[in-house]
Amino acid sequence: MSAHAETAHHGPASGISRWILTTNHKDIGTMYLVFSLLMLFVGGSMAFVIRAELFQPGLQMVMPEFFNQMTTMHGLIMVFGAVMPAFVGLANWQIPLMIGAPDMALPRLNNLSFWILPFAFAMLLSTLLMPGGAPDFGWTFYAPLSTTYAPPSVTFFIFAIHMMGISSILGAINVVVTIFNMRAPGMKLMDMPLFVWTWLITAFLLIAVMPVLAAVVTMMLMDVHFGTSFFNAAGGGDPVLFQHVFWFFAHPEVYIMVLPAFGVISQIVPTFARKPLFGYHSMVYATAAIAVMSFIVWAHHMFTVGMPLAGELFFMYTTMLIAVPTGVKVFNWISTMFRGSMTFETPMLFAIAFIVLFTIGGLSGLMLAIAPADFQYHDTYFVVAHFHYVLVPGSVFGIIAGVYYWLPKWCGKMYDEKLGQWHFWLSFIGVNLTFFPMHFVGLAGMPRRIPDYALQFADFNMITSIGAFLFGTTQLLFVYILIKTVRSGKPAEQLPWDGAQGLEWSVPTPAPYHTFSTPPVVGDK
Repeated sequence: MSAHAETAHHGPASGISRWILTTNHKDIGTMYLVFSLLMLFVGGSMAFVIRAELFQPGLQMVMPEFFNQMTTMHGLIMVFGAVMPAFVGLANWQIPLMIGAPDMALPRLNNLSFWILPFAFAMLLSTLLMPGGAPDFGWTFYAPLSTTYAPPSVTFFIFAIHMMGISSILGAINVVVTIFNMRAPGMKLMDMPLFVWTWLITAFLLIAVMPVLAAVVTMMLMDVHFGTSFFNAAGGGDPVLFQHVFWFFAHPEVYIMVLPAFGVISQIVPTFARKPLFGYHSMVYATAAIAVMSFIVWAHHMFTVGMPLAGELFFMYTTMLIAVPTGVKVFNWISTMFRGSMTFETPMLFAIAFIVLFTIGGLSGLMLAIAPADFQYHDTYFVVAHFHYVLVPGSVFGIIAGVYYWLPKWCGKMYDEKLGQWHFWLSFIGVNLTFFPMHFVGLAGMPRRIPDYALQFADFNMITSIGAFLFGTTQLLFVYILIKTVRSGKPAEQLPWDGAQGLEWSVPTPAPYHTFSTPPVVGDK
């Protein structure tokens, strides 16, 4: 008798085997979310090391080599271990519920795509214990620093990256197949909630760019072990080629990390404004436009490599152009809130903070898009401030907002609203104390990825470090709120958000399968 038949015969598997063997989209979504929370604290503890070292000038905490290892590992773990798996977890939980599907289309593949991740990150973290230490060449792992001058652990790093990429591709294929094949009868694409739309577009981005990442780390592997010279000028290669291939992957990757957050915000804002989303169709088209344009802006990360003037102008203008569809989305969110019957529960607070702070990140991005000015900003803390405003109050706040919003749906219990508000305000203050002063030290010329700095930057760095410790420790309160809700939260009402049927507002025409209710049966009009 097969294991599957045996399980069916004896009833569902219990204990740990239930989680290892599960093909249930809710279980897998939960595992993704728990894993990403764990990685948030691992990556966050590395940020603590970085900020402790930069608390005051003069070497005080760690050696420069270890500082470089921490900056590298922090970036990789936060991008591939915290933000992306969290969005895949939200997708697993919500997409089948939102389109009226019984589960994801490929449940076994779903299980596999999750279980690849713990092994990938175990391999990445194991490099900390290896001779020569962990990778120390920055999260962008520019060659030849990551090939010719890399520690021996670089091979394990490359294998870990391959595994993360495989997991992402499998998850994305599952999302695409589920959305195209398993929508409720009569549900057209333009009837789908925006979270589903943003994830559909994100999944296509993942399928398109993950092979590019695989290609670049394979070329690295060849340079390290097989005597090729893809990125070694001495052998006729080109180090700038690495940057082109890497950023052709990594710029769409930036949008992969924020488009699902746009979807989450597009669900939350209409719910708490008690109004349908303003401009549903324009939101879908703007998301698609951002995805397409993300492929033609990659070299704005490379203005200082000495590209031709025509190249600089092309990438400058396309980068400015991509701000237009993003501006459309912000306009639509604000228009949705305008004259709505707004209430400010925790998910809405995180959503509004997302809109305001993500816009700040977008405006500093426009500053960085100006090629001649970028020569001044490049590799300073201004760049660090910019992308953290996009990724922390952007992606991370989007994830947290989604968790608070859907938690009553997931576990049938309501979180403690007062504690949620505390969590929001401490996070909001912490995030701005951490990243806003970085704009100032960056404009004043403080370089990034350096473990020491001149005396004139000391005050702002101290404020930044205090903000970082506040923001990081506040997330322990988040964990407490989650555990308290699951264990002893009050039972949630049928419609937890005060009669606002959240999913109903996110579509142009109300229909039975857009609400929190069960999917319609065939022929149910």
